[in-house]
Amino acid sequence: MKTREDIESYLLRLGVTNEDLGHDIWRIKDNGFDNLLVSLAGPVVVFRLKVMDLPVRGREPLFEALLRLNAREMILATFGIDDNAVILSASLPMEDLDYSEF
Repeated sequence: MKTREDIESYLLRLGVTNEDLGHDIWRIKDNGFDNLLVSLAGPVVVFRLKVMDLPVRGREPLFEALLRLNAREMILATFGIDDNAVILSASLPMEDLDYSEF
């Protein structure tokens, strides 16, 4: 089974700047963005990226588009809403996660 140390080694190998936020959560800071979080949640690694703030108006077409993407295009990831933002999240099993999958 992979561990926290494996995730830290993957981050080092990627060569990205990251911040350990504690509680098995890291914020990736690279190429001008700092809104990608990687966390350990039991037996899975969760990747969470803030895509955009929700618009004040015209939300229904956006929601429909996101739901269609979830149903047709997204296989290992999904769009969701949290704290007035569109979030893209993906979960991968930790057990046999290798560097190329990470």
